[in-house]
Amino acid sequence: MRAVGRGTSLFKSGVKGLLGRAGFDIVRSTNNLGGVDDFLPFEATMRAARAAGKSVGDYIDEVMNGTPGATQFTIDELGALGVFAAEPDRVLEIGPGSGRYLEKTLTECSPERYEVYETAASWADYLVDTFGVVARPTAGSSLAPTPDGSIDLVQAHKVFNTVTFLCACRYFFEMARVTRPGGRIVFDVMTEACLDPAAVRAWATQGGAGHDSYPAAMPRRTCVDLFATFGCSLEASFLAPMGVAFTEVLVFAKAA
Repeated sequence: MRAVGRGTSLFKSGVKGLLGRAGFDIVRSTNNLGGVDDFLPFEATMRAARAAGKSVGDYIDEVMNGTPGATQFTIDELGALGVFAAEPDRVLEIGPGSGRYLEKTLTECSPERYEVYETAASWADYLVDTFGVVARPTAGSSLAPTPDGSIDLVQAHKVFNTVTFLCACRYFFEMARVTRPGGRIVFDVMTEACLDPAAVRAWATQGGAGHDSYPAAMPRRTCVDLFATFGCSLEASFLAPMGVAFTEVLVFAKAA
């Protein structure tokens, strides 16, 4: 998971400033595989959240990103759509990072098993120790350790707007593979609905330099058509806050 931000450059400098004023230094993790530790260092973030008297998730939303309630907004929308009412017994999350979506998901349902694929070892260890999830070996865009058709709910939040087009597509193939018939797939992408002229101008002028593909655009029709070939239909979608604009959350159902 990538935290919502004003582009990676501004995000990094803002985080460093906030933590610096709190007396903490950002140190690059030696366990990082190019993931969330690049801009959300584990130790510094945990200490800063404790100093602020906030949960890690609320600290990221309110202090680091300046978007209070952004995570809860997405969870509430998914709840209203009945995603959690289906009582998923097995959940898989790609790129949970700090666990802010994971934690709120667990307040809505009680899965017997919750698998995570997280590249930052320090955050993965924290999620295992704090929430009792199962951390799977992570290698790029593969979910190979998870068997076919074994997951009720597959989700990824603030991930696919930070990776390349082909990386996202490879994950899409894997998400469809591991989802059981009748299960759901939830993720957000930066579609045309998120990129009107005002949003593009905001990203270009206020969002910082970015990095590699971030913020990455993904055609909505590409997602819908590709998942249709997997036997997955689009049930619903909605816009959720991300940085200076929005990202679109898509909810797919796999045919029973």
